[in-house]
Amino acid sequence: MTATPSTALVTVERMKDSTGFAIWTFLEEKLAANVYSANIRLNANSVNIKMNKPSYHHGDLRVALIEEALAQIERGNLEDLSLREVARSVGVSATAVYRHFPSKDDLLKALAQHGLVLLGEQQRKAAAKSSSAEAFAQTGRAYVRFALKHPNLFRLVFIHSPGHMRQDTDGPEGSAAWQLRHNVAKALGPHATREQVFAAVLRAWALVHGLAMLILDGQVDRKAAEALIDRVIVPERSHSK
Repeated sequence: MTATPSTALVTVERMKDSTGFAIWTFLEEKLAANVYSANIRLNANSVNIKMNKPSYHHGDLRVALIEEALAQIERGNLEDLSLREVARSVGVSATAVYRHFPSKDDLLKALAQHGLVLLGEQQRKAAAKSSSAEAFAQTGRAYVRFALKHPNLFRLVFIHSPGHMRQDTDGPEGSAAWQLRHNVAKALGPHATREQVFAAVLRAWALVHGLAMLILDGQVDRKAAEALIDRVIVPERSHSK
């Protein structure tokens, strides 16, 4: 996200310097957090114009850096992502980036966490548009479609995932992991044991993740992928038909 030039609100004050030349100093009164300001100083001989770098609130800069990094990995390879290039694109110094992300690995971890959030949001939206019987299958289809739409981010999520899936954890409420475990437990019923739920979770995850990777790695024809997603990932009751 690159700041764009904008007209600052200024006050003009006329002053005299020691040589008698009139100096007009433009004093900035109000400047949005993401715009450029121009400090202009006039005298009889020259005009000096200095463009300031965009200014961000602490939290706003972190968001801007993540958004720019996401855009860059969408356009290229993960290996090509550079903290300095992200800083340059956002319009801040490399030092400003290091305050939020001391290393490239720290930035990649933040992007992976953001990717998990986006994945969870896509799954919730897909489930909300479906009947209760179809909702679980739709979350799985949304998983694969997310992978195909954002292949670099999808791979990054599992390179820098926060931890391994375990029987005793299911992630924050609303997350992709939470939705998977919640939907499986609901489908199995109240008498299912933790071990049964966990085994079913792994089966469901293996299905959608395996299909996504087969398509991404070219083992399945990409042109046929859309139809295959709907045919392979079906509600549980449909398997017996």
